[in-house]
Amino acid sequence: MDDDYLEAVLDLVAAIPPGRVMTYGTIAEVLRDRSGGGGPRQVGQVMARAGSGVPWWRVVNASGRPPARYRTDAVAALRAEGCPLTDDETADDTDARVVLRTALWWPEP
Repeated sequence: MDDDYLEAVLDLVAAIPPGRVMTYGTIAEVLRDRSGGGGPRQVGQVMARAGSGVPWWRVVNASGRPPARYRTDAVAALRAEGCPLTDDETADDTDARVVLRTALWWPEP
Protein backbone atom coordinates (compact mmCIF):
# COMPACT_ATOMS: atom_id res chain seq x y z
CA MET A 1 0.00 0.00 0.00
CA ASP A 2 1.26 3.42 -0.98
CA ASP A 3 2.28 5.70 1.92
CA ASP A 4 0.78 8.73 0.14
CA TYR A 5 -2.60 6.97 -0.11
CA LEU A 6 -2.43 5.96 3.55
CA GLU A 7 -1.74 9.55 4.59
CA ALA A 8 -4.50 10.86 2.31
CA VAL A 9 -7.06 8.50 3.90
CA LEU A 10 -5.99 9.40 7.43
CA ASP A 11 -6.00 13.14 6.66
CA LEU A 12 -9.50 12.92 5.19
CA VAL A 13 -10.85 10.92 8.15
CA ALA A 14 -9.27 13.41 10.56
CA ALA A 15 -11.21 16.19 8.80
CA ILE A 16 -14.67 14.60 9.28
CA PRO A 17 -16.54 16.89 11.69
CA PRO A 18 -18.03 15.54 14.94
CA GLY A 19 -21.53 14.13 14.44
CA ARG A 20 -20.91 13.44 10.75
CA VAL A 21 -19.60 10.36 8.91
CA MET A 22 -18.18 9.15 5.63
CA THR A 23 -18.48 5.68 4.17
CA TYR A 24 -15.52 3.68 2.97
CA GLY A 25 -16.85 4.20 -0.53
CA THR A 26 -17.22 7.97 -0.26
CA ILE A 27 -13.68 8.27 1.08
CA ALA A 28 -12.44 6.19 -1.86
CA GLU A 29 -14.44 8.34 -4.28
CA VAL A 30 -13.07 11.61 -2.91
CA LEU A 31 -9.52 10.29 -3.02
CA ARG A 32 -10.01 8.84 -6.50
CA ASP A 33 -10.99 12.31 -7.69
CA ARG A 34 -7.88 13.78 -6.04
CA SER A 35 -5.25 11.11 -6.56
CA GLY A 36 -6.70 8.51 -8.91
CA GLY A 37 -6.27 5.44 -6.69
CA GLY A 38 -7.83 3.06 -4.23
CA GLY A 39 -11.28 1.74 -3.49
CA PRO A 40 -13.41 1.03 -0.40
CA ARG A 41 -11.42 -2.11 0.48
CA GLN A 42 -8.16 -0.17 0.42
CA VAL A 43 -9.71 2.46 2.68
CA GLY A 44 -10.73 -0.34 5.04
CA GLN A 45 -7.19 -1.71 5.02
CA VAL A 46 -5.77 1.69 5.89
CA MET A 47 -8.25 2.10 8.73
CA ALA A 48 -7.55 -1.39 10.07
CA ARG A 49 -3.78 -0.91 9.99
CA ALA A 50 -3.30 2.73 10.90
CA GLY A 51 -6.63 4.33 11.78
CA SER A 52 -6.39 4.34 15.57
CA GLY A 53 -5.05 7.92 15.67
CA VAL A 54 -8.00 9.45 13.81
CA PRO A 55 -11.74 9.46 14.59
CA TRP A 56 -12.23 5.97 13.10
CA TRP A 57 -15.79 5.72 14.45
CA ARG A 58 -16.83 8.32 11.85
CA VAL A 59 -16.18 5.83 9.03
CA VAL A 60 -19.06 3.45 8.35
CA ASN A 61 -20.09 0.98 5.67
CA ALA A 62 -22.63 1.73 2.94
CA SER A 63 -25.53 0.75 5.19
CA GLY A 64 -24.40 3.10 7.97
CA ARG A 65 -22.95 0.47 10.28
CA PRO A 66 -19.61 0.96 12.06
CA PRO A 67 -17.00 -1.83 12.00
CA ALA A 68 -18.52 -4.92 13.62
CA ARG A 69 -15.55 -5.56 15.88
CA TYR A 70 -15.80 -2.11 17.46
CA ARG A 71 -19.51 -1.41 16.97
CA THR A 72 -20.38 -0.78 20.62
CA ASP A 73 -17.56 1.75 21.08
CA ALA A 74 -18.27 3.38 17.72
CA VAL A 75 -22.00 3.75 18.36
CA ALA A 76 -21.30 5.22 21.81
CA ALA A 77 -18.87 7.75 20.32
CA LEU A 78 -21.27 8.66 17.51
CA ARG A 79 -24.16 9.03 19.95
CA ALA A 80 -22.02 11.27 22.20
CA GLU A 81 -21.29 13.50 19.19
CA GLY A 82 -25.00 13.79 18.37
CA CYS A 83 -24.80 11.80 15.15
CA PRO A 84 -28.28 10.71 13.99
CA LEU A 85 -28.76 6.99 14.54
CA THR A 86 -31.56 4.55 13.83
CA ASP A 87 -32.79 2.58 16.84
CA ASP A 88 -31.35 5.37 18.97
CA GLU A 89 -33.42 4.45 22.01
CA THR A 90 -32.58 0.74 22.09
CA ALA A 91 -30.26 -0.71 24.69
CA ASP A 92 -28.69 -3.02 22.11
CA ASP A 93 -26.35 -1.03 19.87
CA THR A 94 -25.87 -3.93 17.46
CA ASP A 95 -28.87 -2.73 15.45
CA ALA A 96 -27.95 0.96 15.47
CA ARG A 97 -26.97 2.51 12.15
CA VAL A 98 -26.08 6.02 11.14
CA VAL A 99 -28.81 7.86 9.26
CA LEU A 100 -26.66 8.53 6.21
CA ARG A 101 -29.18 10.86 4.59
CA THR A 102 -28.48 13.46 7.28
CA ALA A 103 -25.05 12.50 8.63
CA LEU A 104 -23.01 11.90 5.45
CA TRP A 105 -20.24 14.49 5.04
CA TRP A 106 -18.45 15.55 1.86
CA PRO A 107 -15.37 17.77 2.01
CA GLU A 108 -15.23 21.03 0.11
CA PRO A 109 -13.62 20.57 -3.31
